[in-house]
Amino acid sequence: MRKIIILGLLAATVVPSVASAQSYGEARRSEQRLREDQRDLRAAQRYGDRRDVREARRDVRDSRQEAREDWQDYRRSHRDVYRAGNWNAPFRYSRWNAGAQLRPAYYSSRYYIADPYRYRLPRPAVNQRWVRHYNDVLLVNVRTGRVMTVHRGFFW
Repeated sequence: MRKIIILGLLAATVVPSVASAQSYGEARRSEQRLREDQRDLRAAQRYGDRRDVREARRDVRDSRQEAREDWQDYRRSHRDVYRAGNWNAPFRYSRWNAGAQLRPAYYSSRYYIADPYRYRLPRPAVNQRWVRHYNDVLLVNVRTGRVMTVHRGFFW
């Protein structure tokens, strides 16, 4: 009887960690599948006919949706990483859109997200940085101040 209880407790502690690892693995595989489908789309645009391009676009759209769902599941199961915390800026909240021009005070180095990989954000291009603006995350071109991408309500 004692062995059964110990095995039950051991299983209860191991199963949640396996489930979260599986979720992360699923998210990585779906992102890899998306990249493969995008490669297939480029090949279809170069060498295929209209039907091939249409099917490849459908595959990319489906892979994007699956990657988004897997990412949301990962985010839901790792709420502690995306916790809002005590973060206040010396300026008011503004709802920024892609294409907007920011003043340097809004995207200075103190607002950079130092480790975007922790939040599973894509790697920024040259002269671009992920910037936290309250609970939103902005991809900003630091040379021009132009907002490239916005993720609203990124932090809980």
